[in-house]
Amino acid sequence: MRSMRWSVIALTAFLMLFSLSARPAVAGDGQIVSVAKRDFTAARLGRMGLDLLMEENGRVYIVASPGEMAALARLRVAYAIETGRFLRTGTQGLAAAGGINGAYHSTLELETDLRILERDHPGLASVRAIGETLEKRPIYALKISDHVLEDEGEPAALFVGCHHAREWISVEVPFLFGKYLLENYELSPEVRALVDSSEIWIVPIVNPDGLEYSIHVYRYWRKNRRANADGTYGVDINRNYGYAWGLDDIGSSGSPGSDVYRGTGPFSEPETAAIRDLFTAHDFRAMISFHSFAQDILSPWGFTTEPAPGDAELNAVAAAMAGLIAGVRGTAYSYGQGSRLLYLTNGDMVDWTYSLGGAPSYTIEVSPVDVDRGGFFNDESAIATIFEDNLPAMLYLTRYAIDHPLAARRLPPARRDRDGRSLVRKPKLAGPAAPGPAR
Repeated sequence: MRSMRWSVIALTAFLMLFSLSARPAVAGDGQIVSVAKRDFTAARLGRMGLDLLMEENGRVYIVASPGEMAALARLRVAYAIETGRFLRTGTQGLAAAGGINGAYHSTLELETDLRILERDHPGLASVRAIGETLEKRPIYALKISDHVLEDEGEPAALFVGCHHAREWISVEVPFLFGKYLLENYELSPEVRALVDSSEIWIVPIVNPDGLEYSIHVYRYWRKNRRANADGTYGVDINRNYGYAWGLDDIGSSGSPGSDVYRGTGPFSEPETAAIRDLFTAHDFRAMISFHSFAQDILSPWGFTTEPAPGDAELNAVAAAMAGLIAGVRGTAYSYGQGSRLLYLTNGDMVDWTYSLGGAPSYTIEVSPVDVDRGGFFNDESAIATIFEDNLPAMLYLTRYAIDHPLAARRLPPARRDRDGRSLVRKPKLAGPAAPGPAR
C-alpha cells in the first residue's frame, strides 16, 4: 500500500516530536509502545485509561506519554518502543500539491468545500455553525433536505466525523456522503426520495482544534485542546457525553494527562455541547459516528457488557450495513456491541444518543483493518474506496430512519435525561474486552 505523502518540513517536525531525546512537551511527545498481552492483563493496565491502538500477535500497542511510560516502569511492565514501525507505515514519500495534509481536509478547506456545496445546491444544502471551539473555530453542520431552510419536522439522520483528531479519514466519509447526495439528487430516484423525506445532518469535523493540531504539530494527537489545570492539554470528547459519564476508570480516565481523559463533567466541552444541542433539537432516528481504524460496526452499550434494550434490532441493522459494505468489493466489517467487540468505554456519543430515545446509533471504525495496512495513515488514494464501501450502509440507515419511528421503542424515562447525570448505576462488569483501536 502506498503511504500518505508528506512534505519534507512536516516529516522533519513529526520525527522531532517523536525523538526520545527531545525535551518533554505538554502535548505531543508521546511514544507508541507495545507490551506483552500477558503483562497487560496481569498488571491490570486496562484500568489505567491508556490510549490503546490495537492488539496484534500477543502484544498490546499503546500511545503512551512520558508519564505513562514511567508508570509502566514503576509497575515493572516491560515495553518496546514501536514508533519507528508506525512511522515507516505512514511517512514514506513526499507531499505533492495538496500540502501537509494532502487530499485530506483541514478545517478551512472543509469550510470552503461546504460553502461551495451550499452555493451550488440552493434549496437543498445549508451550512450551519452549531458551536464554537475553545480556540474560536466554528463547528459546522451541513443540513440536506428538499426545503432545507424550513423546519419541516421530518425524520432526521446524523453522520459525524473527527471526534479524534488523528483520524483524518473520518472527516472525508461523512463529507463525501453529503456531496454524493447533493450531486445525485437530480440523477437518482433513491437519493431524491431520501432527501425529500428527511433531514440529513452531517458534521464532518467535531474536533476542529484537535484536527489542526494533528496536521501542523503532532500527527497522533487525539483530544481537543482544552488547557487542563495540571498543565496538560485536551479532553477526549468521545468520553465527554452525558450518559454513563465517569462511570469508572476503565472506560475513561479522570487523569487530565490521559488520552482518554473524560473532562470535568458531562458536556464540559464546547464540541460535545454543540452535538448535544443539535441532536436534542431534531427528530433524529439514526446516527453514525465515524472513526478509524479496525473495520468494525459498534453498537451500544459501550459502558457495560450487558446487552442494551433493543439489541436484536441494533444487531440486525448492523448486520445489514456490514452486508452492504461487503457487497461493494468484499471488504469485511465485523459488527456487535462495542464493549464486547473492542473494550469498555463510558461517556461516548453512541451510548448517549441511544439513551435518549433508542435511535439506532453506531460507531463505524472504517478501513484499514490494522496498522500494517495503513493504520491512521490512510493513503490518499484510499479515500474514495473507503467512502464507496460505506456509501450503501449510509443510504440504508437513512432509509431506515425514515421508515422507523421511535415512539414504540423508547427506553425507560430515566434513560432519556438530556445530560445523563446520575442515571446509571455501576453495573457488574465482566471486565474489559480485548484492546483494540481507541475510538
